[in-house]
Amino acid sequence: MAVTRITPIPARVRWDRIADRPGEVRWADRQLTVRSLAAVRDERHAYRPDRGPRITMLLDADGGQAVLVFDAVRRRWYLEGLDPAA
Repeated sequence: MAVTRITPIPARVRWDRIADRPGEVRWADRQLTVRSLAAVRDERHAYRPDRGPRITMLLDADGGQAVLVFDAVRRRWYLEGLDPAA
């Protein structure tokens, strides 16, 4: 399945220190367990700091794939894409 873009949803992320990646993503009443990182896009050096540097991660999760974004200006995690199966 393909990842479908969604309206950004604030998410809570539990970091896996051993794997050095997100281990679990929670939002509303849902939860995804992360198995691995498929890709990482680091935009911190591409934008002015006041514009909003971001780190985008494509996650392989227990139900499919998800797009997780860290917005450094707001210091928040957002879920911006989700595999319909997840």
